[in-house]
Amino acid sequence: MKIQELEIFTPKLEEQTRFYAQILELEIVEKTSASVSFQIGNSILKLTYRAAFSPYHYAINIPANQEKEALQWLKERVEVLTYEGAEIQYFDFWNAHAIYFYDEDKNIGEFIARKNLKNDSNRPFDKNAMLEICEIGIPTLDVNREYTILKEATAMPIHSGNLERFCSIGDDNGLFIVINKDLKKEWFPTKDKPFSSDFNIRFIEHDTEYAFQYKNEVLKAIVARYDS
Repeated sequence: MKIQELEIFTPKLEEQTRFYAQILELEIVEKTSASVSFQIGNSILKLTYRAAFSPYHYAINIPANQEKEALQWLKERVEVLTYEGAEIQYFDFWNAHAIYFYDEDKNIGEFIARKNLKNDSNRPFDKNAMLEICEIGIPTLDVNREYTILKEATAMPIHSGNLERFCSIGDDNGLFIVINKDLKKEWFPTKDKPFSSDFNIRFIEHDTEYAFQYKNEVLKAIVARYDS
């Protein structure tokens, strides 16, 4: 899955605009009085104002060999979230290293270096090393329901996990991280409570472009069309 655009909501549009534009140095590609969109590699992150809010967990792919460079770059800008004293987390089941941080809404952001993508870079790490949005969390009460909706609409495979507590759906370029929030009550590494926060997403799977909406804890496909 290749995520084209992820739209999330914020009650702090001005603060978030400053964070992503000035702290993470991302390019603004569109801005209105109600929303702002940033280029993150091959993806767009859109932040839209909404007073009612609950936080998100999302991730960004970076070059497979640059987790240490990414850590130093982030530490110059934000406080890195640690686990048991470690600043870089290793997931053997994904063959990946991850670094975590908060934005102004206390959304958990993640840089992840996936060795299996073999996308090493020799360039110095900077904003251009953020390659694409690659994950969005979906806390739910029914993991199997969300998987079935995605499978029937897109034939998207399970990447890892199961249909009870934790299931990642998609591939290393793009994943839905579906968790049962009654069984998995905390996000790693912060132990923050997971919320079923509304979002909109556009992505490509098997050369087909899809638009999905997660609203009021209901996931549904909005439109699909062949993208030649």
